[in-house]
Amino acid sequence: MQSFRTEIENPVVEKDIVELERKIHEFQEGKLDEEKFRSLRLARGVYGQRQQGVQMIRIKLPYGKVTSKQLKRICDVSDEYSTGRLHITTRQDIQIHYVDLNRTPELWAELEKDEVTLREACGNTVRNVTASETAGIDVDESFDVSPYADALFRYFLRNPISQEMGRKFKVSFSASDVDTGLSYMHDLGFIAKIQNGEKGFKVMLGGGLGSQPRHADVLYEFLPSDKIIPLMDGVIRVFDRYGERKSRAKARMKFLLKDLGLDGFRKLLEAEQKAVPIATFSIDADSYPKAYVVDVAIPKVEIKDIKAFEQWKYTNIVPQKQNGFVAIGIKVLLGDFYTDKARLLADLVQNYAAGEFRLSLRQNILIPYVKEELVPFFYTELQKLGFVEAGYNKALDITACPGTDTCNLGIASSTGIAVELERIIKEEYPQYISNADVVIKISGCMNACGQHNMANIGFQGMSIRTKDKLVAPALQVLLGGGNIGNGEGRFADKVVKIPCRRGPEALRLLLDDFEKNGKGYSYSDYYQEKGQMYFYDFLKPLTDINNLTQEDFIDWGNTERYKKEIGIGECAGVVIDLIATLLFESEEKIQNSEATFEEGKWAASIYHSYSSMVNTAKALLTAENTKVNTHSSIIKDFDELFITSGRINLGRGFEELVLQLNKNEPSQAFAEQYLVDAKGFLKAVEAYRKLELAHV
Repeated sequence: MQSFRTEIENPVVEKDIVELERKIHEFQEGKLDEEKFRSLRLARGVYGQRQQGVQMIRIKLPYGKVTSKQLKRICDVSDEYSTGRLHITTRQDIQIHYVDLNRTPELWAELEKDEVTLREACGNTVRNVTASETAGIDVDESFDVSPYADALFRYFLRNPISQEMGRKFKVSFSASDVDTGLSYMHDLGFIAKIQNGEKGFKVMLGGGLGSQPRHADVLYEFLPSDKIIPLMDGVIRVFDRYGERKSRAKARMKFLLKDLGLDGFRKLLEAEQKAVPIATFSIDADSYPKAYVVDVAIPKVEIKDIKAFEQWKYTNIVPQKQNGFVAIGIKVLLGDFYTDKARLLADLVQNYAAGEFRLSLRQNILIPYVKEELVPFFYTELQKLGFVEAGYNKALDITACPGTDTCNLGIASSTGIAVELERIIKEEYPQYISNADVVIKISGCMNACGQHNMANIGFQGMSIRTKDKLVAPALQVLLGGGNIGNGEGRFADKVVKIPCRRGPEALRLLLDDFEKNGKGYSYSDYYQEKGQMYFYDFLKPLTDINNLTQEDFIDWGNTERYKKEIGIGECAGVVIDLIATLLFESEEKIQNSEATFEEGKWAASIYHSYSSMVNTAKALLTAENTKVNTHSSIIKDFDELFITSGRINLGRGFEELVLQLNKNEPSQAFAEQYLVDAKGFLKAVEAYRKLELAHV
């Protein structure tokens, strides 16, 4: 394991990887609590999967951009450590599966050779920053949002304020009012705008999917571009302190907004402004790397099937604002492609375009900067790779999460039913290969990784129990969702729940009805016109479970009888002292504070000190069996149980001590004093703990 470490030039990255290796050993030796290890590995892109003993690795690709060189590096890693399959996610990441936990540090080190990271791809962190896949080439865009998405990604990567939040935090950028970044369903969504010649963004706050979708609020109609990073810094601080931590089901930003209201959130945001280390953060868009298109002779090719070529051009060619160029969309079934084809694709794009790809929210691949006269050549080359299926971003292009294939939380197969539904559309409804009016999405559970509850037609994996207590796979059918644009969207209604095997018949009924009655409407508008009960009435016969056959108990894509299995995790195998572990973590946070102070990073040092104090207070409250749902409740309850009662004497209240954070600017002097305070608080608590144990 030693050799790979010395090849990493970035000492910060090297420290991350070495720490992951060390924590893996501590976990396997029973020295590290399972929950703490899970938190650490998730923040390093290492995710448990349904199959025990192996991991899913999520590779973080900000706004879906990946170069040919990076794609080939990912292919090398997949072949060496995984199975050679690459899965594109609905957040523009790439996932690989069946990886040995012990090999993950080495895998990460290999990726970093081409500046590809795993850091904060999972866990309670700022997840991958997504953006319109057409950013930079979009004919309707106000300006290229790529430099802004990139700057935001870099600012929050490893930022101490976003390392241990109550839940994940998702951000998107949209190139235009079409809002292909889907701002309304994100914790923070930015839509590019120009006002009086100034670049900026409409800002959406507090959206989300899952079992309880929430439409984001408009926080700003226009915010100058140099304010977006300071804004998010403050938003993260509020979420970190006041967001739920104990109940995962209520720990997202959308629930905090629901509880506080937008005005209440604004007040807390204003209270944090002094602690935010920057009032403005200028982003030099002009310094963002420019696309370099190779200059090559146009190869002569012969197109054998002109009709297929013309249909492919109609559905898969994306206009580009740069004269003489187009982008080519590759429809990727289920988001899965393989390393042998991916390498050849990378070479093709390197040699004949700009050596760059964008992965899309619909799990596809977009190749920008293709010269118009090279389109026939690209078609013939992509045809050799099996990448010329028509229907890019059309009704045929069904989005689906991995479901029960690999996910711990999957209830029913999303990939199996997706394959069947695509087959039906191609064979029975070929007109939908080129129809963008219907969007179909499938998730294997309520968590909505397949974004089913914002689709025109959505399916959610569930299970049903018969009167004889037999369990069969099922689908919830959701209808009427969709993206309206400019930060507005509709969430789908739950209409009926049916056995999985009846999913194809449900689709037939829905498409037949739309064909007959929906002329001139988008599907979302048609649903609004007809209403929920109209669809319930003609789908209701499919809900009858009194006449299930043996086939109904076998999920799509499977051969064995269905068995509901959710949430298989790892086990540490030992009992540990949780309070001692928390206090040890507080000491580690103080060490981080000292290290960042020495580097002159005052704001980072201050936040590490803050985290140490809250974590230390949490340790004693845990011993009292007190709820530790939020940072704000920890601060309040510690004052009540330990300071006011006289059990610990700090010379002042704990709230007064710890919340110096948002009453002082992040200067060197304050960072130094705050670090002394954090050390003193930990020392006082350790002394109290020692005295308590002596009397047990």
